[in-house]
Amino acid sequence: MKLTILSPDKEIFSGVVTSVKVPGSAGSFELLNNHAPIVSSLTNGVVRVKTTPSTQFKFKVDKGFIEMLNNEVSLLVQGYKEVQE
Repeated sequence: MKLTILSPDKEIFSGVVTSVKVPGSAGSFELLNNHAPIVSSLTNGVVRVKTTPSTQFKFKVDKGFIEMLNNEVSLLVQGYKEVQE
């Protein structure tokens, strides 16, 4: 699936990923390929992105929104900070 992560000042990431785990306002959830369409608000927390089954990166976000439709995920965040593994 394709993931695009945007903050107000720049594009943070754009590429193909295998999963995205986000801090939803009603609890954390993970999006995988062919997930049902969804729109959700996000709370402050850590986003985990797997680009391959064995490779991932993570970062902290300051609120935002996520949308998934037709295997395209858009993640819009107010702020972000990289987290070291």
